[in-house]
Amino acid sequence: MNNIQSQWQVLPVISLPSWFVDFVNSYCANSQGIYAAQLLWHRGIQTPEQLKGFLDPNSYRPLSPFEFGYEMKLATQRLEVAMNNQERVTIWGDFDADGVTATSVLWEGLGQFFDPHLQLNYYIPNRATESHGLNIPGINKLAQEGTKLIVTCDTGSTNLEEINYANSLGIDIIVTDHHTLPDERPDVVSIINPRYFSEDHPLFSLSGVAVAYKLVEALYLSFPEIPESPLENLLDLVAIGLIADLVELKGDCRYLAQQGLKKLQQQLKNTTRPGIAHLLNLCKRGGDRPTDISFGIGPRINAISRIQGDAHFAVELLTSKDEKRCYKLALETELANTRRKSLQKDIKKDVEKKLQMLDLSTTQVIVLEDSQWQSGVLGLVAGQIAQEYGRPTILLTTAETENMSKNEIKLARGSARSVYNIDLYNLVASQRDLLYKFGGHPFAAGLSLAVENLSLFRESINRKLRQEVIDVNTLSATIQADLVVTVSQLGQSLFRELKLLEPYGMGNPVPRLLIQNCWFETLGNQNIRDAKNNKIKYIKTKFNIYDHSVDEGFPGIWWEHYQEELPQGKDKRCDAIVELDYNTYGKGRYEVRLIEIRESLNSEAHQSLQTSQITLIDYRNQDKVNESYLEVETLNSCPVSWNELYKKYQKSINNQHNLALNYSYDKQFNSSEIIKQLIGIAKYINRTQKIITKEELKEKLWLSDRSLNLALDFLGKIGFLISEDKETIQIKNITHPSEYYHLSQQKLLDTLKEEHFKRKYFTQVPVETLQKLLMYESVK
Repeated sequence: MNNIQSQWQVLPVISLPSWFVDFVNSYCANSQGIYAAQLLWHRGIQTPEQLKGFLDPNSYRPLSPFEFGYEMKLATQRLEVAMNNQERVTIWGDFDADGVTATSVLWEGLGQFFDPHLQLNYYIPNRATESHGLNIPGINKLAQEGTKLIVTCDTGSTNLEEINYANSLGIDIIVTDHHTLPDERPDVVSIINPRYFSEDHPLFSLSGVAVAYKLVEALYLSFPEIPESPLENLLDLVAIGLIADLVELKGDCRYLAQQGLKKLQQQLKNTTRPGIAHLLNLCKRGGDRPTDISFGIGPRINAISRIQGDAHFAVELLTSKDEKRCYKLALETELANTRRKSLQKDIKKDVEKKLQMLDLSTTQVIVLEDSQWQSGVLGLVAGQIAQEYGRPTILLTTAETENMSKNEIKLARGSARSVYNIDLYNLVASQRDLLYKFGGHPFAAGLSLAVENLSLFRESINRKLRQEVIDVNTLSATIQADLVVTVSQLGQSLFRELKLLEPYGMGNPVPRLLIQNCWFETLGNQNIRDAKNNKIKYIKTKFNIYDHSVDEGFPGIWWEHYQEELPQGKDKRCDAIVELDYNTYGKGRYEVRLIEIRESLNSEAHQSLQTSQITLIDYRNQDKVNESYLEVETLNSCPVSWNELYKKYQKSINNQHNLALNYSYDKQFNSSEIIKQLIGIAKYINRTQKIITKEELKEKLWLSDRSLNLALDFLGKIGFLISEDKETIQIKNITHPSEYYHLSQQKLLDTLKEEHFKRKYFTQVPVETLQKLLMYESVK
């Protein structure tokens, strides 16, 4: 493997407004929310309105489907005509997870208005033989079956030739899609595509399934007396498609995903979709996390067409109520995913062997082909190779022929993936004269070309990229760490705080955590197993990660890596970027997914980050400090301010000693008793003419420096003549009280009450929270 060393960037810690941190904290049950607050601010969620809508879907107000304007009105009018005239309607879907769920949403949603299988049917192109989008053979088939109206989902916007052909056969088309728009509006009844909106519009990032849902929602609003099933029952399907398609989850997109996840997690308890329930059980997930879709359900739905080509039964799997049938289909899906993993591993090995024969120093774009490769997994492998070798990658299979004007042409067909933000679509489009077909977006594309054009294509596309970027070898990837943490902070509290930002997607990625000066122990390789407990050639390395803050390691996984790639032992320190997750396998546990490692920074570079190397030891409300800690600072008095605690913490850092919290506080706040005690002490000092130190008075009445000054001011206001120096207090006489003594008394009592609650807080707050807050304060 060609190990590409990425550039690491760590987001700066921002000094946030107190109202902002308090707002986020109100959503955190067991933490202060400072890490979530930092993430939200960095991601542009910075106003009360934005925060509320982002964190609480019930506070968000989704837009009406008629925000699509006249296009949505035209669509509902045409569907009404089809209802009234008993016309045959066909849903034209797509074979990936977004397309399959979009087809399922329309199948169930339109099924409230049309008789399924009698008036309503669906058609999904075969991935292996038809590719994405409308095609003329499929349209001919539907025309022969009597279709009068096609409703596309997740496809169709740019199929101008096919649309015109369907029109010539008397078939109308409604397009629901979210892909690239044509230069001119196609000749369709309606085109519902959020790309007509501006990029900052709340509907702009809707995926195919969400657009399909909006069409169904418009029908529910237009004909409310007809549907028997609640519209909300479709939201679990919407969440699956949205998250699997990796669209930017903002605006209505995020709202639909949040509400859909709530529906999805109900499937294991109150099953209404046995197919989804079986999928969740087979991949051992609960349905409440976006990763349950992105790593569980989504890849399995995609595997159906990758392995079998035909994805029709995927819709049945998601929508059927037949328990036995769904279990059979779910098992077929699981086995298809197992086969996909194995194929992906085998093809990747083949690709790496071919790469050993290339001079990568002169290669800008990797273009490889093999007649034995299965086209369905080439995009996945191309993505892996692009990331690992730092070059746009195009992988093709050369086993197909195409009949063009009665002349058979052997085609190379496959997938391309980008890297370093290189616009892959434009790069491939620059070679359109050599291509048979192509399509896609800046990060991924599909293409086919005559095999005889391959050599010229490879040479030409390499020359084009070299002209644009000079040399791809000079580029490097950037990995961004959102937060710096220690191993001791990993676990439930941090996980729950970060979970506030779910669901993740483009523009709101999974938070990445930098752990410095760490090491790895208890390494081991493991092949994963399929539904029949057979080993799959899909490697992961398990480990425990340590740093200075723990004696016991924290578990983790490094996918697709062998244990030999990970340095082992305390003498081989690393910096690591990880993602924190909860693994639902077995009894469930918190663990990290390793993203990348590098040699640890030198000691000088670490000096500015020593705040992460001090551990708080909790001896609060105990009789004495544990003597087993030899090098330890001790805080014996309960603090009344962060500044007081922080100063002690910094002293411990400077001495490189842990800090033991060895204090307690169980007082009750009684304002009249406090005033009575204070006046009683003042009278005693005046009568006896004794001198009392300030520290003695502070200790007797639990006063801070601030409240001591207010207490002395109050005593002066009620008539005591006070003489003081730096350390002592003396009271020599009593005069007439000031008329303003009540204000002075109230200010004192307010301050004492505040200090009382702070002492309670510093006595009862979890030590992990104190550790986190002090570390945060240290790096501001």
